[in-house]
Order: sequence, then C-alpha cells, then structure tokens
Amino acid sequence: MSWFDLAGRDLIAETEWTKEEYDVAMKVTDQLKGAYYSRKAHPYLEHKTFAMMFFAGSTRTRMSFETAMTQLGGHAQFINPQTMRLSLEDKPGAGETVKDTAEAMARYCDGIGIRLLDDGVQYYGHGDLVMRRFAEHARVPVINMASDINHPCQSLTDLYTMQEKLGCVKKKKIVIMWAYSPWIRGWCSVQGTALLSSMYGMDVVVAHPKEYDLDPKVMAECRALSSQSGGSFEVTNHLDKALDGATVVFPRNWFTKDRYTIGKEKEAEIAKRYTDWKYTAERQKKLCAPGYLLQCMPVDRGNEADPEVCDNALSWILDQAENRLHTQKGILVLTMGGRL
Repeated sequence: MSWFDLAGRDLIAETEWTKEEYDVAMKVTDQLKGAYYSRKAHPYLEHKTFAMMFFAGSTRTRMSFETAMTQLGGHAQFINPQTMRLSLEDKPGAGETVKDTAEAMARYCDGIGIRLLDDGVQYYGHGDLVMRRFAEHARVPVINMASDINHPCQSLTDLYTMQEKLGCVKKKKIVIMWAYSPWIRGWCSVQGTALLSSMYGMDVVVAHPKEYDLDPKVMAECRALSSQSGGSFEVTNHLDKALDGATVVFPRNWFTKDRYTIGKEKEAEIAKRYTDWKYTAERQKKLCAPGYLLQCMPVDRGNEADPEVCDNALSWILDQAENRLHTQKGILVLTMGGRL
C-alpha cells in the first residue's frame, strides 16, 4: 500500500483499514504530536472544512476534532442534525433524503464526520447503516465519530496510547471488562478497542456477566484477527480470573443485546445485579501486572473504577484523552489530502 491510498478513504469500521495503514496513521500522528509540542505550525489542511454531524452529544470528540482542524489550518463546522431538514427515512414527506443531504454537503466541505449511537438510534446497527448511506453518496471521506457498532477514532487512540506507553504491544494482556454504572452505554468503544488490540497481537480478554454478550460478528472478527497476528482472544464471565496478570485494564459499562426492546429502566435493573463488577484499587494491586487504566471517558468514578485507580500513577486516561487530538489529526491529514 501507499500513503496516498488513504487519501479520500472513509473510516467507518476498524476492519476497513489494514494494520499497515494504521501503522502509517500512527507514524503521522507521531510527527503531528511532535509539531504540537515543539510549537511548530502545521497547517496541512489550510482552507479545508470538516463538517461534523452530532446526532449524539460529546465532550472529547467535539473538542478534539475542532481543535485538530484549527491547528491544521482548516475549519470544523459543528452541525446539529435537529436543525436540518434531514430525514433518516427514505419516503416522501419525511424530509430531505440522506442521498440529497450527503451530495449537497460534499459540495461545501472536504470531509464529513458523523456521531450517531445509543439513544440516537432506533435499533442496533442503525447508526452504522446511516453512515454507510452517507459514504455511498458523499464524494468526500466519511469519518465515524462513534456509531452503535464501531468507534475507530477512539480505538486508534487507545492503540496509539498503549504503544506510546509500552512500546511493542504484541502479547501484552489487555482486559476489556464490563463495569457497573447506572449510565446505560453502548458497545462501540469496547468493540473497537477489542478489534485493534486483536489486530496488533495483544492477548485480549473480554470479561462480562452472562447477560452482556457483545456483537457475535465483532467477536468473530476479533478471533480471526488474533489468529492472524499471533495474539489471543478470550471471552469470560469470571472477572478476577480475567484480571490476573493484566498489563492494561479497560473498565466500561455497556448494555445488553436487548437494549432496544426492553428499554433503559430494565437495563438499569439488570446492571444492579452486578455492582461488584468494578475496577478497584484492591484488584489492581492484587491481580494485575500492573493493570494500567485505559478508559475512553467519561468514567463513572466510584462505579466503573475507584477514584484512586483513576488518579494514581498507573492511570493513562488523561494522556489517552489528549491523544484523541493527535490521532485524529493523523486521520484527517491522510484522508482529506494533506501532505506532510
């Protein structure tokens, strides 16, 4: 592959880019992060516009993309879809179609980012479907800023952070664990990180109570990637056994496969059965080796992880949050045609 092959490319699911392409993205990220800390201007996307459609709210995603485009010399345009005439239903009278919206937007901008997940969708897979319909009709790159299935910008950041901290991540053990929280959240972050960790040969363990199976298709992709990369992949319902010897731990709440039929109240009732599923300071000290905290935030302190775990020397969460800025710059520069 050539670096130029990434120009104009969409990034919707982690598996759409190869390991070699992610290697390129992280190499460019290193250069851009170096420029950031040396205060060297890097306006590689001067006069370019990235349109950001936020069907769902965010903190880090919006700020990091807007800051990235500003530092790259371009403009990030925030769009609230509720203020548009867009309809996600293709039928007369419902509103403007995705096709017409995407084709028109592509005349104004150089890339489109879409965030559509959790309460913003009607069923699992809906957000992914909408993004792919935009990508079908927009003649500019479409970047997934979080869907109901995947979150490639976050998962690349997680991988980049682990490589930055550990060097080679191959055969390092990462535990992606369900953790109790009354916040009812989706699958994209944990699934995305499981995919890229598997692609890079890590020993990946997904630990959750029996009700919290993730997407079987994604889990199958993780197993296949692990087999190809020389890593390992395991799913277990035994938390402490999973944490034994963990290099990295990613504690995160997610909902059951029945979320869109049983509703959030029932989800909260199920979650209350497992309030002991949390990443505690005791578990970190007794079981892990050493159990660095990887968490995409927002983290539910006291539920998903003890405050001590969030704030001690083994916590990477703030470096991880910062790295969203740098990895997304790499993605934007490569896909929107910048040249270093």
